[in-house]
Amino acid sequence: MKIFLSALLICINFFTACGRQEASLVIAGSTSVQPYIEILVEEYAHIRPDKMIDIQGGGSTAGITAVESNTAALGMSSRNLKEQEKHLWSIEIVKDGLAIIINPGNGISNLTIDQLRDIYTAKIDNWSSLGGVNHKIHIIAREEGSGTRSAFEEMVMDRQRITPRAIVQDSNGAVRQLVSDDPYSIGFISLGLVEIGERPVKALRIDGAEATRENVINNSYSLFRSFIFVSKEEPQGPAMEFINYILSPQGQELLIKEGLIPE
Repeated sequence: MKIFLSALLICINFFTACGRQEASLVIAGSTSVQPYIEILVEEYAHIRPDKMIDIQGGGSTAGITAVESNTAALGMSSRNLKEQEKHLWSIEIVKDGLAIIINPGNGISNLTIDQLRDIYTAKIDNWSSLGGVNHKIHIIAREEGSGTRSAFEEMVMDRQRITPRAIVQDSNGAVRQLVSDDPYSIGFISLGLVEIGERPVKALRIDGAEATRENVINNSYSLFRSFIFVSKEEPQGPAMEFINYILSPQGQELLIKEGLIPE
């Protein structure tokens, strides 16, 4: 009986292992980049069904750490590499605008960079100071380590700290959801995600320029950043094959359809 059970267990383990498909490539990091890479992976599967790609979030810093610790072949980042990270290999795959969003019920339509900075340092804390209703501004920000937050700090904050009063969220989707639910809130997300979701949000003009991909291309809208892939060294095999697909006309066209700007 014991011999029979042992043989049965071996058979179960064998068939379980055979049925489990190992990931050919693990990609981790930015939650801003993640939804676009998931779209690309879905399309790539039609071309290379033999290549299983595992996509994980966690934020830009987490993706870079995953590459350095060999738990991911590629890291997704929505911020530039810091000085201490520049030993890593990196490549820009696309550009993205950074949209400043408010609830559609808010009558404000334009802010200057200075006004935006004053909001996020809590120097301006009431919409009435900006010509809006007499109500406290509910400030929403991304978490420390987020590439979206790092890009916002670099482009807007001029080395000043975001107020600790800010409501911190761990994804662009969560920021978007809060703003869509709260008429007195303000947040920042990837431009490509403004139109995605059941409930609308409104992207503000910044210094008079509308937040559109066309205005990013012609440099009239100043808030944009690079989406990059990071690796310990120049990738080979499945990793480079997937990067080449993203940079191909087919891959770039998919990203353009999602509102991003080709590299």
